[in-house]
Amino acid sequence: MLNHLFLLLSISSFLYSQEIPDPEANTGIQSKTLVTAHKFMISAAHPLAAKAGYSILSKGGSAVDALVATQLMLGLVEPQSSGIGGGAFVLFWDQAQKTLHSYDGRETAPKSADEFHFFQNNKALSWNEAFVGGNSVGSPGVLHTLYQLQQRWGRLPWPELFDETIVRAKQGFEVSHRLSLMLEQNINPGLSNLSPAREYFYPDGVFLKQGDIRTNPKYADILQKIALHGPDAFYQGENAQDLVNTVINSPINPGKLSLADLKEYKAIERKPLCLDYYKYKICGIGPPGSGTIAIFQILEILKHFPKNKFDSVLGIHLFAQASRLAFADRDYYLADSDFVSVPVEGLLDPKYLLSRSRLIDPLRDNQLVEAGMPAAAKPQIPATAPEFENTSHVSIVDVYGNAISMTSSIEYAFGSALMVNGYLLNNQLTDFSLTPSQDNHLVANRVEPKKRPRSSMAPIMVFDQDQNLVYITGSPGGSRIISYLARNLIAVLDWGMDIQDAANLPHVTHRNDYLALEKDTSITEFTEELNQMGYKTREVDLNSGIHAIQITSEGLVGAADPRREGMVLGGKLNENLE
Repeated sequence: MLNHLFLLLSISSFLYSQEIPDPEANTGIQSKTLVTAHKFMISAAHPLAAKAGYSILSKGGSAVDALVATQLMLGLVEPQSSGIGGGAFVLFWDQAQKTLHSYDGRETAPKSADEFHFFQNNKALSWNEAFVGGNSVGSPGVLHTLYQLQQRWGRLPWPELFDETIVRAKQGFEVSHRLSLMLEQNINPGLSNLSPAREYFYPDGVFLKQGDIRTNPKYADILQKIALHGPDAFYQGENAQDLVNTVINSPINPGKLSLADLKEYKAIERKPLCLDYYKYKICGIGPPGSGTIAIFQILEILKHFPKNKFDSVLGIHLFAQASRLAFADRDYYLADSDFVSVPVEGLLDPKYLLSRSRLIDPLRDNQLVEAGMPAAAKPQIPATAPEFENTSHVSIVDVYGNAISMTSSIEYAFGSALMVNGYLLNNQLTDFSLTPSQDNHLVANRVEPKKRPRSSMAPIMVFDQDQNLVYITGSPGGSRIISYLARNLIAVLDWGMDIQDAANLPHVTHRNDYLALEKDTSITEFTEELNQMGYKTREVDLNSGIHAIQITSEGLVGAADPRREGMVLGGKLNENLE
């Protein structure tokens, strides 16, 4: 008990003593070049993950088969961002049926949770106090989602998709610069304090260094069981018991997750959300996703202004103002639509967005942006929940023309810092509003039993007028995903930019808080002029992770964000991979 108290005090002291650290700051920008191919392609957030997916594609596996192999490898080599202890949103394009499918693999709150889930002594915890430990862990959704997809559209045997990651986990992988730097910076203080994560990431008390070879035999063992017995080996039996015991016995913030919560978890196939945008149709994920709706609002609002590029003060200003308006609506209305009424049609009504666009002053920052009142909307209370950058995105096209766009996450860097059988558990429940009400009015995104927290993850697919798939994109970045992808879509669809150049663009974000300009880029030359317009600008690291594929009449074109260590691979069947 005394050891547990010391741990609680040490972590709390760390969290109180500083700002919430940016888990993606200063991780470096690598030069990337456009990749072309004719048969199939994958763009993923780590070279070993891209190679695992590529290997499956080269054997004639489907996009779904490749996705499984890729995500399993990401959980090993990029554990700070995603894994089988987290959740995902997936778009799947079935080329044979010309049908788009949307899967919600978001985590769920325990059945025993209520709106006071994050209260102690009748007071709501701050995010800093809440994110480490068991109480922030939701029922993981990644494996259930992958299995549903693979059983429906897979071509290779399920166990075969596990082979490469199991071998790599046993033999060891090389620790990347990104992973090592985040450990050196002690981004997640729980990680260096909670066993067994402490021993795994800080062996002998020293963080893993770039180039170190790290094995993970426990991860290999659980993957072997899942390969043989399917997701039941994760959601039931020994692993489920280990997971629940870890959560409820956490030395800090013990949680309420139960065996029944895991056994009853189901990924949900939902209707895709689409927008007619000039000659294109853009599609994404609806609630509990907030990202697609906010992106669509930004694009529609900007239709009412000249198409200014982002390398001008006016272009930055208009984008920032449209973003302000979208985020104001997001904070009021977006939540899990299985639990609250979300006025999706009203939020995307062109007349409503025209009225919102008229609130923009072309010369000044509007510093008093509030949510509007779209059709069928019920009055709500604004609530924000921080969403951080440690997420991952994968884009895939297979030889059959099927395609995947998946964004997956464990939320903050290294999630809850709780580790079970070689994988980290998410802290996604902190994506709920920790405070359930204000002035006797309930917050839409409050905690409720089995509810899914709001998310900004926004895998995107774009179709032409003949319903041909032409572009796949997505990005990590927490709530800034919205800005990253809105700009990316404008650059590619409106300006016709090379998709690698579009991924390289300096970033601008505004979440109805402050104007963020990407540090050490050309865009900061406008700082003074923007401040004169009333902005309070900050020059910060804006670490997107766009992984995109364009489908053209000549073949496939792929891009990977230079801010992360991702890779694009493309080829033809039976091509050898070194």
